[in-house]
Amino acid sequence: MEGQRPISWYPGHMAKAKRLLEGQLKRVDIVLELCDARLPLSSRNPALDSMAAHKPRLLLLNKEDLADPSATRQWVEYFRARGIAAYPIQAGKHRQKVLKLMDGLTREKRQRAQTRGIAIGSRAMVVGVPNVGKSTMINTLAGRSSLKTQDRPGVTRAPQWMKAGERLEMLDTPGMLWPRLDDQKMARRLAYIAAIRDEVLDSYHLAIALLDELMAIAPEKVMARYKFEAPSLRGQALMEAVCQARGFLRKGNEYDLDRGAACVLDEFRSGLIGRITLELPGDVL
Repeated sequence: MEGQRPISWYPGHMAKAKRLLEGQLKRVDIVLELCDARLPLSSRNPALDSMAAHKPRLLLLNKEDLADPSATRQWVEYFRARGIAAYPIQAGKHRQKVLKLMDGLTREKRQRAQTRGIAIGSRAMVVGVPNVGKSTMINTLAGRSSLKTQDRPGVTRAPQWMKAGERLEMLDTPGMLWPRLDDQKMARRLAYIAAIRDEVLDSYHLAIALLDELMAIAPEKVMARYKFEAPSLRGQALMEAVCQARGFLRKGNEYDLDRGAACVLDEFRSGLIGRITLELPGDVL
């Protein structure tokens, strides 16, 4: 998008997180991968497919309550057709469902050990890009809130083990982006869901890009939320319509575009604009 600086972000702790993840993989029985149901493609780290290729894995499409239900069903079918066990969830809920799925992945291994008179438990690694809900998921499965959770990336900096019942331990890992964000559309979408720190972004142009995408996907939801009736609006004129609707004005009746941008990003992330999915399986080349 014109005016938007290219997004390129791979801080040192991300490289360290990748090394730690690779080192811990051999210690676990299951890989529990979370992605954002609004961005099931963009919010998956492609490196995980090769890194965890030989481990039983569940893919959880988190924040399903913020995504379009029809689109989520399409994505579940897409992943399952490719041999990936995918399930939509809300990280703060569905505890028993996820525990049952994880139990099923290791049942055969436990039964083999049991025939030899050995009682074993299971270890699971929880992985995903920043801000997809890993710590919330672990706290839910553990039945307590011991891990720090915030709606911003980079809170979990080191692996942490947690127990979930007698037979399961879980490893929370720092959110890991991939080193090169060559696809700027994917990079922007990661920024929309706060997987990339707002501090390193041009929030104004990011919010305009988001509004333009939303108007292409679900214009009726955007117009209903911000109370305007011009479906052709795009760019700054669209942001000005948001500011007009919310009364975001500076002295001299100038639009407070920065406040409008912050509002749009916050309201998309919290689902206030509506249940919207930004990419569909048909978009995959």
